[in-house]
Amino acid sequence: MEAILLVGGQGTRLRPLTISTPKPLLPTAGVPFLAHQLARAKAAGVKRIVFATSYRAGMFEAAFGDRAYGVDLVYVCEDEPLGTGGAIRNAARALTCGSEEPVLVLNGDILSGHDVVSQVALHEKAGAAATLHLTPVEDPSRFGCVPTDGRGRVTAFLEKTPDPVTDQINAGCYVFRRDAIDAIPPGRVVSVERETFPEMITSGAVVMGYVESEYWLDVGTPQAFVQGSRDLVLGRLESSAMPGPPGELLVLEGADVREGATVGGGTTVGRGAVVEPGATVTGSVLLDGAFVAEGATVHDSVLGHDARVGPGAVLDGVVLGDGAVVGPGNELRGGLRVWPEVELPATAVRFSADA
Repeated sequence: MEAILLVGGQGTRLRPLTISTPKPLLPTAGVPFLAHQLARAKAAGVKRIVFATSYRAGMFEAAFGDRAYGVDLVYVCEDEPLGTGGAIRNAARALTCGSEEPVLVLNGDILSGHDVVSQVALHEKAGAAATLHLTPVEDPSRFGCVPTDGRGRVTAFLEKTPDPVTDQINAGCYVFRRDAIDAIPPGRVVSVERETFPEMITSGAVVMGYVESEYWLDVGTPQAFVQGSRDLVLGRLESSAMPGPPGELLVLEGADVREGATVGGGTTVGRGAVVEPGATVTGSVLLDGAFVAEGATVHDSVLGHDARVGPGAVLDGVVLGDGAVVGPGNELRGGLRVWPEVELPATAVRFSADA
């Protein structure tokens, strides 16, 4: 089976982390995020993947080459962003399968533990043109809402409606019959959510919903990105791409967690990163070369490459860009983002008065 992996987005919701690195390449539990998807695709029987690239396209081939995690890789770049459907259609020119063969389509910002093999089996049994992975969520109004009938056939595709008729949402993993991809208009912007799927349903094509409630997460925001990395480290979602066993923390080669430091809660400590004695780091991602000084507290945060946190500083739900410096005594909370190379002097930002 072949697959298309959609990795063209700019990842604006994750800035400043994505200023220099595409979202799908951000280190997640010690490896690029896509490594987990490639490993799962291999386990599902995928032999060859076409990367649909756009933003910083050359970085993907530099990261993975022509084969990784047991899967052959090729790269197709969009000259201009074409939307989800347009990207799928553009990448399809690199497919080699026949017109009736299934093609798996994966989004480059979804972390999922659902059974891809069963999704493909349902697709083939139903003779479907497309089969969507659907997952139930508490608040479906924030996502594409996808009702199905008693046979599992999709009856409508309602993008982010404020009055959802079902809790089933589009989970971003599709199986297309190859000829259904070829029917997408080439060379222009097309949305599968707003155009392709609704038109297929209206025309009477068989579009199936594969409903499964296993682990699923859109890692498009800093909070979700931290959660995804943390869940992988803690073993809440298994991944054969993990560079170490699951546990309270993942310490990569060359990292230095010094005696007297408290580090856990699914934290990843990147290569060359240092956590000094008396520092506390929980549920966070420290990228390569990051530094946390004595007495500092870092919780549910991301520290970019070579970012530094000074003595006694407190970070809670914060993103530091590459090379950012937080001076002693600062208190940063509530989703605050510090851009690359920015330096905050001592006690420049406080939320409480006990500095």
